[in-house]
Amino acid sequence: MRRTREDALKTRDRILDAAEVTFFEHGFAHTTLARIAGQAGLTRGAIYGHFRNKGEVFSAMAERVKLPMEMLVTATFDPREADPLGRIRDLFMFCLAKAAIEPHSRRVFEVLFTKCEYTEEMAPVLERQRIAARDGRTRMELGLRNAIDKGQLPRELDTARAAGLMLMFLGGVLRDWLLDYGSVDLPRDAKLIADACIGMLRNSPALRREETAAG
Repeated sequence: MRRTREDALKTRDRILDAAEVTFFEHGFAHTTLARIAGQAGLTRGAIYGHFRNKGEVFSAMAERVKLPMEMLVTATFDPREADPLGRIRDLFMFCLAKAAIEPHSRRVFEVLFTKCEYTEEMAPVLERQRIAARDGRTRMELGLRNAIDKGQLPRELDTARAAGLMLMFLGGVLRDWLLDYGSVDLPRDAKLIADACIGMLRNSPALRREETAAG
């Protein structure tokens, strides 16, 4: 029984490895279960033993990789962290470098950002991205507040606006790079981009809270 379960898990991983390559090469719309099966050296029946349809295969494939917003949510808002802004900077750089260096992340991100049509069968993938973006903004804001408390950012920083811009900046850089690898040199420029974001947080008047007349 144990061997059968291990074999099933290996077959599932084999299917998802093949799906990653096939979606990357052909995009979501032009990928079929037959193409995935051919890439995996299996029959379509073997795929149906694990997944009901192409959308389920895609969701399972994407679940193996953390989204950029999901990578940014750790360590920065712990009140015991002495350098929360440094952790935000490090995580920002890590997200950009991981997309460029780690093959699984790079392929999945490229499919999600440039080769994916969000049809009804893709609803679980889109919902995961919405949740990740929402949670990422919330936790990024907590990290920025922690950095303010540690004296690393101005007290008048509009943390909600700044958190949203940080995540939009990260997603925009990744999407632009995936559309045209010559637009920015990753991972080499990850530090420059992260430092530019930190400079924006520290110095941009547009990210300051508007004081009311009563204030």
